[in-house]
Amino acid sequence: MKDAAARQRIRTDLAANLIVEAAAGTGKTTELVSRIVALVRSGATSLDRILAVTFTDLAAGEMKLRLRSELESARETASTEERAHLTAALARLEVAPIGTIHSFCADLLRERPVEARVDPVFEVAGPDEQQRLFDQAFEQWFQRMVADPPEGVRRLLRRKTRFYEDPPRELLRRAGIDLAEHRDFDGAWRREPLERRALLQGAAGRLAEVGAMAKRAQRPEEWAAQSVAEIDRFVAELERMPRDEDALEAELHDVARRRLWNWRGGGKWFAQGLEKQSVLALRDAAKAELDYALSMCDADLAACLREELRPLCDAYEELKERAGCLDFLDLLLRARDLVRGDRSVREELQGRFTHVLVDEFQDTDPLQAEILLLIAAGDATESNWRKARPKPGKLFVVGDPKQSIYRFRRADIALYEDVKALLLAGGAELVHLTTSFRSLPEIQAAVNSAFAPRMQGGTQASYVPLDHYRAGSPGRPAVIALPAPRLYGDRDRVANFQIEASYPDAAAAFVEFLLRKSGWTVSERDKPAPVPVEARHVCLLFKRYRGWDSDLTRDYVRALEARRIPHVLVGGRSYHAREEVQALRTAALAIEWPDDELSVFAALRGPLFALGDDALLLFRERHGKLHPLRKLEGLGPPDVVEALAVLGKLHLRRNRRPIAETLSLLLKETRAHAGIAIRPAGEQALQNVLRMVELARKFEAAGASSFRAFVDRLEDEAERGEASEAPVVEEGTEGVRIMSVHRAKGLEFPVVILCDPCAPAGPRTPSRLVDPERRVWAMPLAGCAPLELMAEKEALLQRDREEVVRVAYVAATRARDLLVVPATGDGELQGWLEPLNAVVYPAPTERRQGRPAPGCPPFGKETVLDRPPNILTQLPVSPGLHDSGVVWWDPRALDLEKEMEGGVRSHDLLVEGGAPSEAAARGHREWAARRAQAIESGQRASLRVETATARSTAEPGGTAAQLATAGARGPTRPRGKRFGSLVHALLAEAPLTASADEIARLAAAQGRLCGAPPEEVSAAARAVEAALRHPLLQRAANSADCRREEPLVHRLADGTILEGVVDLAFREEGGWTLVDFKTDDRPDSQPQYGAQLRLYAAAIEAATGEKVTSAVLLAV
Repeated sequence: MKDAAARQRIRTDLAANLIVEAAAGTGKTTELVSRIVALVRSGATSLDRILAVTFTDLAAGEMKLRLRSELESARETASTEERAHLTAALARLEVAPIGTIHSFCADLLRERPVEARVDPVFEVAGPDEQQRLFDQAFEQWFQRMVADPPEGVRRLLRRKTRFYEDPPRELLRRAGIDLAEHRDFDGAWRREPLERRALLQGAAGRLAEVGAMAKRAQRPEEWAAQSVAEIDRFVAELERMPRDEDALEAELHDVARRRLWNWRGGGKWFAQGLEKQSVLALRDAAKAELDYALSMCDADLAACLREELRPLCDAYEELKERAGCLDFLDLLLRARDLVRGDRSVREELQGRFTHVLVDEFQDTDPLQAEILLLIAAGDATESNWRKARPKPGKLFVVGDPKQSIYRFRRADIALYEDVKALLLAGGAELVHLTTSFRSLPEIQAAVNSAFAPRMQGGTQASYVPLDHYRAGSPGRPAVIALPAPRLYGDRDRVANFQIEASYPDAAAAFVEFLLRKSGWTVSERDKPAPVPVEARHVCLLFKRYRGWDSDLTRDYVRALEARRIPHVLVGGRSYHAREEVQALRTAALAIEWPDDELSVFAALRGPLFALGDDALLLFRERHGKLHPLRKLEGLGPPDVVEALAVLGKLHLRRNRRPIAETLSLLLKETRAHAGIAIRPAGEQALQNVLRMVELARKFEAAGASSFRAFVDRLEDEAERGEASEAPVVEEGTEGVRIMSVHRAKGLEFPVVILCDPCAPAGPRTPSRLVDPERRVWAMPLAGCAPLELMAEKEALLQRDREEVVRVAYVAATRARDLLVVPATGDGELQGWLEPLNAVVYPAPTERRQGRPAPGCPPFGKETVLDRPPNILTQLPVSPGLHDSGVVWWDPRALDLEKEMEGGVRSHDLLVEGGAPSEAAARGHREWAARRAQAIESGQRASLRVETATARSTAEPGGTAAQLATAGARGPTRPRGKRFGSLVHALLAEAPLTASADEIARLAAAQGRLCGAPPEEVSAAARAVEAALRHPLLQRAANSADCRREEPLVHRLADGTILEGVVDLAFREEGGWTLVDFKTDDRPDSQPQYGAQLRLYAAAIEAATGEKVTSAVLLAV
């Protein structure tokens, strides 16, 4: 190994303070354990005097297990004296100070409660208890604020929210939580004098200047004109509203977020003598001024809210004190104050612990660093951690700055680099571990190529390349680009929403291929031989769980469930969106509120009772209201009566028994356990239901006993989407893991599929600024960024983007044997995985040079399924193996768009007398075979129907159509689909001999139906009047057989049934004349129009037996 000397030094140089930077998969925890063993073995110290700190309880438990194993192994080759040291260490292992920093701080505070000024029997408040106490404090604070709103709250409450956005109350709640989590940074935020009214009125005046140009637009239906017109309408509405500053700010805040600012359209001219570009430049300048005004108002509002939310944080502190509990931040703050402020405590701790070892040091926050460095110091008189110098050989820290991804938890790479510089200046030495035991060489090479250029030091981590340890796997790919099958939106452009909609299905289909068709093998830690791929080997990794309005994991879960692939969602936030949880919550509402007939109806119709509309409506028609407490004797249908009786019985005793017992009885009465278990993903669904029962127990244990309070709590959590799904499987059992990158840190998986392809590469607003000197932690509150963030916006955004690069690095380095990266065949995918593009995408000249890939099925030529036929894109990537070693998958090789089927375990119910019934099973197999045959037969189209438009677009060849023109067209005439539809409607309805007045009346009526403006209606009337004067239509008026808007059906030679509507066809002596109306500028330049006419002509000839002598495109 290239880093063998560094590893040897960790085990032998026990007199030096070492900073070990260990890349992903290099075994940094193993090396930390080996140093502990070396210290104990040498007799330099005993295990109970070694303070070992790691990041999570799980990591601490794993460290103890590894340490036990290493101590036992070391005894086998130890001398008599060394064996005595190691044996003593094994005896003390369970009480050794090995754990998280929070557990160490809690123990320290319990040892010295008087000095720390804490309750001697304090409890550590878990997340649920913290939320309960904070919500209690917030509810009281919010009621006071609503009664007499101060400035900041008043301004926020005036603002409008979209349906997918949090309401102002929730924004205030989250802002309070953010401030409470950083309450040790109690410095005031900057709030400079602001002329708010003048600033806002100036921005509104600029909008009025833009809106005034709306009346000059020569094509009102064009996008730029519609944008200006909407601004004009907004300004007119603004003038009719009250002119107080809060209302003006709220309205301008609303208009700034509308989509109109991106509308541009085509063409050069906006109005006579006025270029569109100059109008757009004026609009963009007005938008820039509006954004500046609103940013200044937001900064003022953020500082205002910061002060108004202080009493909320104080109330939360008071409630914790009365409850006798401390949260995690309290543990750190009180322990830091104790160690820093009491010399006797420092002396005792520095004497008690001879060595301090810290794992995952890049995830250490400032409070943790201060505590640990003061304990490791050699001088107890020094209370300033920045001036304290660690005693030689006492401090050993290991971490990887490239994996610093917890800025939101205070762990900043800048702090890491700062502490590292202090330690190096104090005599510590830097050691690098580069040999990674985790990934295949192909994956490591891809990671090195992708991230080395993006990590060049400065405010970013410095990249140290990974060295490989494992041998390659030539029989199958190690890095795969999995294209999103469908990319194009309504306007024939690549659209993120289409990528996000189609990629989950592709990811699940690829997992299905891996498990059931590939025959590939993977490696497992501590197992020498490869094993076949199983569901537990696969992990889907997300940067985030929620998008702007939805849970991003749900589509992946549904796609896996449709393929009957077991899975577990680790920490997802979609608990209350699950069908089984919604059903139980609805039933709880019906139990608490029997007078709410809608809740009762929903509960009875839901999956717990599963009553049909017919039975429920029949009961209501016969007997009136669905009420669980009414007299039910002699009523029917019996199923409805029985269900109402269950709800009524549970209601009457809901507050006389434990809440969990009420829910358990509901599940028992409805026999829900079996019904849920036989559904697809039944284990997950059943565990989610049982988790609600457990939530009820915890709710009561916290001091609440009202069933109504529990129901209200469920409704609040559902509205906020705050509960995570229940964990179903333990480590090592079956199930595809679905995890966030932050939760997967420290873990590894044989197969990693990166998801959430369109997650942004960074936020639009800086996430935070930390100023320890001023004790300021500035961050957006309720969506408003304070002045501290705006003053250094670009530098702070750059640091946010750099952290996203590190998140991508962590994600890519979780894979052992196979890394699957999302991609798009037409153009490079942008977002959080953009650093991998340099590896995934071939050079433009090589993108069509995919070769057969070993171990993969045969591939076609395209990676996009929905590319429109008229799209000219940059050179798309073809499936296959490319020179970079990356295999681009072919979506057509996957079984896409599978639908959900019945329960996976329903077949096991075919039992007789406790044992499987062969006759029943045989009958079921025969039925299943007939069903499958019927489904397959039904899926085969017996009749293929196609429109003439679609057929002509797909096969546009042939000679050009004959063209005739009706009237002259000016450059200002309207265009677009609406205008074309209006003209066609008039030509279908107007008599061929209609006068100008008749045409105008018809145009006005049709214009109202399609929402056309007056200018467009007038232009359509003029166009139709000119068309009716054309010789072709005058001949049609004189024809004895004239058909308009005539539907036709025709069987083509290949058996396809062609459908279409002929605009105009009339018969004269010698045959038929066919006319198709077009409002395009140059219809003769569209070859599909000629093909469409030829199809219509063939259909008419087949239907009438007469020749079509002329087929004409009439440009109207």
